[in-house]
Amino acid sequence: MHHLEGHLLSPLLSADPPRFPFVALLVSGGHTQLLRDDGVGRYALLGDTLDDAAGEAFDKSAKLLGLGYPGGPAIARLAAKGRAGRFALPRPMLRSDDLDFSFSGLKTAVLTQVRKGLADRQARADLAAELQAAIVEVLVCKALRALALTGLDRLVIAGGVGANAELRTRLQAAQAGSAIRVYFPEPELCTDNGAMIALAGCLRLAAGLPVQPPEHFDVRPRWPLEELAPAGAPASAFCPDPARREDQAD
Repeated sequence: MHHLEGHLLSPLLSADPPRFPFVALLVSGGHTQLLRDDGVGRYALLGDTLDDAAGEAFDKSAKLLGLGYPGGPAIARLAAKGRAGRFALPRPMLRSDDLDFSFSGLKTAVLTQVRKGLADRQARADLAAELQAAIVEVLVCKALRALALTGLDRLVIAGGVGANAELRTRLQAAQAGSAIRVYFPEPELCTDNGAMIALAGCLRLAAGLPVQPPEHFDVRPRWPLEELAPAGAPASAFCPDPARREDQAD
């Protein structure tokens, strides 16, 4: 199974699952991508990270601040005690004409501040708050831009960084009074879990998609999601109704 496909489909396990098509913001430890999802196996990449992913920026910055792993939750806990704005961190590619991301420069900016010296615990908390604000602002801006460019009104958040409370708050505020709808899987479904892989396998089988027998098993660390759909397959074959996922699992 494709690990990222598991993350991408995990919101279908939620109490309020989205319907296809939708835009997905996939933010995990090593990936930050925007995709259009037209059904199981039908994914189009809209934007990708050019270097560090958002999760990597959290992890590496947490290490610089002497925090634990994983860095996202550690930064969020520290940021709750701080105030964004004391430090001026960049918002990489916020104004670019595409939907790509870049977070390596943000991590370097954190390193620069740490080397200058942080006066006290409050300074560390304020830097964490600014880092979180910078990452969230870029993710929200690009995700909303993807909705505008595709003309879709459903946005799905998937992957470990999707559990970040500030990201959820900002996106919930963005959907208020608008036609868009944002779907978040429950926090326990955001991080790596067996349920997301089981669901992805179940939906692929229900859609009649080919699976490889054990003797052809291989590990592909770089496997584009767009390659999962066989050429010429009808669209209807990829779109099982998420409301019937219990029947499909049988």
